[in-house]
Amino acid sequence: MPGEPVICSDLAVVGAGAAGLYAALSAASVGASVTLVSATPLAQTASYWAQGGIAAALAVEDSLERHLADTEAAGRNLVRRSAAQVLVREAPARVRDLEAMGVRFDADRRGVLALGLEGGHSARRVVHAGGSATGRRVVRQLSALVVDDPHIAVLEGARATGAWLHDDGRCAGVTLEDGRAVRARATVLATGGAAALWSRTTNPPGSLGIGMSIAHVAGAELADLEFLQFHPTAVIGVAGREGFLVTEAIRGEGATLHGPDGERFVEELAPRDEVARAIAALLARTGATSVGLDMRNVDPSLFPNVVSALQDAGLDPTREQIPVAPASHYMMGGVVTDLDGRSTVAGLYAVGETACTSLHGANRLASNSLSECFVYGARAAHAGLDEPALADAAAGTPPPASALQRPARATQQALWRDAGIVRTRSGLQRLAQDPHPLARLIAGCALRREESRGAHQRVDFPRVDPELDHRHTAIGVDEQPQTVQWT
Repeated sequence: MPGEPVICSDLAVVGAGAAGLYAALSAASVGASVTLVSATPLAQTASYWAQGGIAAALAVEDSLERHLADTEAAGRNLVRRSAAQVLVREAPARVRDLEAMGVRFDADRRGVLALGLEGGHSARRVVHAGGSATGRRVVRQLSALVVDDPHIAVLEGARATGAWLHDDGRCAGVTLEDGRAVRARATVLATGGAAALWSRTTNPPGSLGIGMSIAHVAGAELADLEFLQFHPTAVIGVAGREGFLVTEAIRGEGATLHGPDGERFVEELAPRDEVARAIAALLARTGATSVGLDMRNVDPSLFPNVVSALQDAGLDPTREQIPVAPASHYMMGGVVTDLDGRSTVAGLYAVGETACTSLHGANRLASNSLSECFVYGARAAHAGLDEPALADAAAGTPPPASALQRPARATQQALWRDAGIVRTRSGLQRLAQDPHPLARLIAGCALRREESRGAHQRVDFPRVDPELDHRHTAIGVDEQPQTVQWT
């Protein structure tokens, strides 16, 4: 039986991935009460499976300026510079905070952090924990801290279905599927992305844009939904490991990609959109279903969970090439927020992959996403606690729980077909008639952007339009996309 119908706290956090956990701990560290809503048991979120690391300019030969330049280069003249400046400036401190919280990052015997190189980075600046097990180790440690923190109440197996809005439009909390509600001065949506809306994905099944949908229904603006990053190297054709992501850090250590003829065909450490397009073009040209990832010259001890997962599936990466192809991976768009996570609805915040600060622009730089979770998770938590407390009767009665619309298999197939690595007008117009609301919003944004840039590629508009540099596609409750510019 559910507990009390209304749970009151200073901060409500929806989602227990890296961003949600860190936001909850940040608020609790200053004595605030937090209710953390998690649809899954702790340490089973999408962040748990993150193989990439945390990007931060920590090396002597690196600098904030280089990290910023790499981020902007990957983002194809669509990165919001102010958001990227916040990230590169604050990421090193967040790494140190995580160390103080007990996260043990990979280091040499003298304690110097072992920094990895990933696609699009001009220097080694990616911090890992257990090689490609970074997400697992960080989320496991933060989850343990959350459980032990007396200021945080965890609601496991609880699904948020909607924002609780006061008569003046301010968000007063969230409603849950079981009929309960959480009332708080600020609500932080940290539910992850929407890549599982596509039929071929690296993401767990729950990555359906739940937070984006909740925010949209509440009246918040969304933006940049046309930019969905396809990871170049996801396992294909292997039962039990379909869509398993093979981190590009392996390519950073020397793994190579080979076509059906055995020849290399792409610069392996180019930004992800370039590598994914090169693979997709080769597959279309040759009729092959996969390319080969050759990691036989990579030390397997650096990536133990990748190697063991592949071996469990009957593949031996120390002896043979691994069949890989692109899969939907990361959405750059989401709930429009400022640099403290505030959405366009008062009292409603979003962080991590749920949010769109346009830090990533048109193409995410590898491992900036975990950095974003910690940098913006902390900022949103502290800003949310500055919101005015709700008077006892101000929030009124919570609305009844509403059912979230889950995508049909046909919708997932339509997104892969019509909003895949390469798009056409006719395909996007067809997708714009889909019964799933978020699929329609994605199609609307993609139709509005009549150019090819980063992760958004249009056959009918194959070039970058310089007039759209630093201009974003925002969409509100009227579902009419508009082109906007942010500072």
